[in-house]
Amino acid sequence: MSESAPAAASGAGGAAADGAHTARSAPEKDSGRGNVFARIALFVRQVVAELKKVVRPTRSELFTYTSVVLVFVVVVMAFVTVLDLGIGQVTLWVFGD
Repeated sequence: MSESAPAAASGAGGAAADGAHTARSAPEKDSGRGNVFARIALFVRQVVAELKKVVRPTRSELFTYTSVVLVFVVVVMAFVTVLDLGIGQVTLWVFGD
C-alpha cells in the first residue's frame, strides 16, 4: 500500500497506475471469498432474478418482429446477390471470357 500512495499523489499517471493495481488485486481478493457452492447458488439466484424481468411479446408483436426480420433478410440477400453479380461481371470484363 505504501508504494501506491506516492504514485497516487503524483497526478494523472499515478492515478492510472493505482487504478490498474486496484483492478488486478480485486479479483484475487474475491476469488478466496465464499464457498464454491455459495457462489453457484448466488449465480443461480441472480439468473432467476434476471429471467423474471423478461417480458414475452404478444402474438401480434411476435408476428411483427418476425416479419421485420424476414424482410430485412430478403433485402440483404438481394443486395449481396446484386453485388456478387456486379463483381462477377467486372471480373469477366477485366480478365476476359
